[in-house]
Amino acid sequence: MRIYSLRTSEDSTSTVVCDLQRTLKPHSTPVVTVAIDHTGTLLATGSADGVIKIWDIRGGFVTHTFRGHNGVISALHFFESSASELDQEKASKQKKKRRKSANGEGDAMEGVAYTTDPTERFRLASGSEDGKIRIWHLSQRKSIATLESHVSVIRGLDFSNHHSILVSGGRDRTAVIWDAQTWKPRRVIPTLERVEAVGFIENSNYVFTGGERGTLRIWSAQTGGEITREQSAGGEGDEITRVLCNSALDSLLSVHADQSLILHSTTVLPTSDESIDTLEPLPILARISGTHDEIIDLAYVTPNRSLLALATNSENIRLVSLATGNSDSPSKKKTGRYFGADVALLQGHEDIIICLDVDWSGCWLATGAKDNTARLWRIDHANSVYEHYATYTGHAESLGAIALPQQGSVSKPFTADPLNHPPPFVLTGSQDKTIKKWEVARPLTYTKGSPTSKGASPATRAQYTRKAHDKDINAISLNHNSTLFASASQDRTVKVWSVEDGSVQGILRGHRRGVWSVKFAPKDTPPISGDGSNGLASSRHGLVLTGSGDKTVKIWSLADYSCLRTLEGHTNSVLKVLWMPLPSLSEHPSKRPVQIASAGGDGLVKIWDANSGEPACTLDNHTDRIWALTVDPTTNTLVSGGGDSVVTFWRDTTSHTIAARAAASTARVEQEQQLINYTHAGNYREAIILSLTLNHPARLLALLQGVVDRSPPEEGSLSGLKAVDEVITNLSDEQLLELLRRLRDWNTNARTAVVAQRILNVVVRSYPAERLVGLRGKGWKEVVDGLRAYTERHYKRMAELVDESYLVEYTLREMEEVGFVDAEDGFVLV
Repeated sequence: MRIYSLRTSEDSTSTVVCDLQRTLKPHSTPVVTVAIDHTGTLLATGSADGVIKIWDIRGGFVTHTFRGHNGVISALHFFESSASELDQEKASKQKKKRRKSANGEGDAMEGVAYTTDPTERFRLASGSEDGKIRIWHLSQRKSIATLESHVSVIRGLDFSNHHSILVSGGRDRTAVIWDAQTWKPRRVIPTLERVEAVGFIENSNYVFTGGERGTLRIWSAQTGGEITREQSAGGEGDEITRVLCNSALDSLLSVHADQSLILHSTTVLPTSDESIDTLEPLPILARISGTHDEIIDLAYVTPNRSLLALATNSENIRLVSLATGNSDSPSKKKTGRYFGADVALLQGHEDIIICLDVDWSGCWLATGAKDNTARLWRIDHANSVYEHYATYTGHAESLGAIALPQQGSVSKPFTADPLNHPPPFVLTGSQDKTIKKWEVARPLTYTKGSPTSKGASPATRAQYTRKAHDKDINAISLNHNSTLFASASQDRTVKVWSVEDGSVQGILRGHRRGVWSVKFAPKDTPPISGDGSNGLASSRHGLVLTGSGDKTVKIWSLADYSCLRTLEGHTNSVLKVLWMPLPSLSEHPSKRPVQIASAGGDGLVKIWDANSGEPACTLDNHTDRIWALTVDPTTNTLVSGGGDSVVTFWRDTTSHTIAARAAASTARVEQEQQLINYTHAGNYREAIILSLTLNHPARLLALLQGVVDRSPPEEGSLSGLKAVDEVITNLSDEQLLELLRRLRDWNTNARTAVVAQRILNVVVRSYPAERLVGLRGKGWKEVVDGLRAYTERHYKRMAELVDESYLVEYTLREMEEVGFVDAEDGFVLV
């Protein structure tokens, strides 16, 4: 058990900072449940061995230990007994006193006064898996009542001081209201579901319950009847595990099994339930996802890309706010429109959603799921309307691809009012190996909840169906004017189709494994150079980008359906590809090339230069495969989501990087010219420092070589020139270490060792040992080891030369004593 202190950070973020105060081991078995009293000073812990301990939070010590339950402690709740309960306890004690006095035991009770200790009212209710509830008196340190009515695990407890009643809920599908004066059941509420949370609200006039159905239900505390209308049960993961009540905010916070939090408003509840028939379920104020499941697909929605639609391995679509600015402002917190907040949940599919796509306006979202259906959703974020528009049923197996038309095919009336003009058609691809084109009805007027087209329901009939591939269809993409679409399949091919009649226009073959993703190039994409002798490919006919399980990305030309370029770099299947937004007219193409992005099973996102085929950068923030990838066309923000349940936002810094690189290149050229000028002018200080800064070892060596070879050397100089000695003496730690690294490198070569030894001599004589020792931790050890090894080798070679010089000297001296005689000339050898 860890105890933290909470405080607000002093910076502008106003985040809560948790400081660990102490760590304790409360029980020898796992702790199952905890409870804190209303003063925030006492903590109760219940463990699997049936033991209850009460802790002083600030002191970190145990104040009480209770034993009595025969199983796991499953629920705890602190409360204070009412005055009537105390009076009844007092009367009970007096009755016992009179009974004992009648039996001759009165002397033992004389002089006993009832305490006025404020802790006399403190109680603790505990529930166990044996179905029993015990009431513990903290002051007397004992159990004062045992309540038996449940036949299964107790999961919730709450006490009402207003009515002096206790409510309990269990997995026996009942909630029981107990009279706190007699501790007898006052009312049993059959909930017909396992209860995981129970409590009082609105002056204890109502009881709320939450459980396996995943719905929050309200009951009358007086009659025991349910006052909320019947609600359909939620799906897997919607089960309520706990409910927190905040009477100050008039809200309930339900915690669900899928780690999501839902904030409900209780302001709709009247103060009295006498005239209540039924009420609608409590309105939802906000929805918070504690964690997302595996991210299968995602897309920007709304015209200004302020929401993100997430398919999270479930049958629902989450709409998440991407609002920027001050997320701590009260208005944004009240509306739930701060960054990362769940705005809405699109419910309707009966199985996991596999794919989604958004139209050009961002107002219409299409989804395909494993329930063999596609659905079209209308997104009106300004009016907080997010609703289902039409369902398309006809595929025999689950959908794996879906696409909506792009802006190039939309006429003027549609662009003026996209909310009342749905896209003209929807394309779907399925595991049944077929492609269907669905016509979407275009209503003349739109009424919330009832889309109509001349009074008829939206059409759900396919215009045509085509047997497209031999295996599952993984992706569908439409070109910029919605005249062509491409389908990618596990049969390792990509087919290009006519949208009008569904005829095949061409087939792209070349991948060695199934194709996971396909994308048409945007309008006005510049020509792309191909591999080998293909030269530039005209983009007039169009370009197609594909990603495959063979770990490659390919760019294809629609002129002859040939592969222009193959990009290799991923170490696992390429699962998603897309074209980055084209450079603006103000940007020269040479400064910002055409780029593409790819995401793979290796958990990496790669940005490629489409012309060179080289990766511009690799983005690494995922620990599992990346299934989803999208880009904001206005800000170039890239969003990736994968199997690690993480959504990552990548800011495009290409323009800034190019500008910074150009500025750095210009500055380097200027500095190199300055270095040449300093060398010619004999400004050794600036020249040496600039050589070290620019990392020009060759120029630094030439400069120092000239100083060492200076003849005659300047009197009193160690290096040959006093100005150089002064420069070396006044170097910073970083500059000195860089110079020593250069000396180490020069010292390894016999031709430059003389310069290295001369300058090293200057360094050793100019700096105290303490200064040189202070360079440790900055690579000093490696430099010293390198200098020592080669210096010892040089001195060994010099010692050998001295020894050999003795032999030469001896030979020459002996030769002076020897004469040679030429017999013909009359000389003889003596």
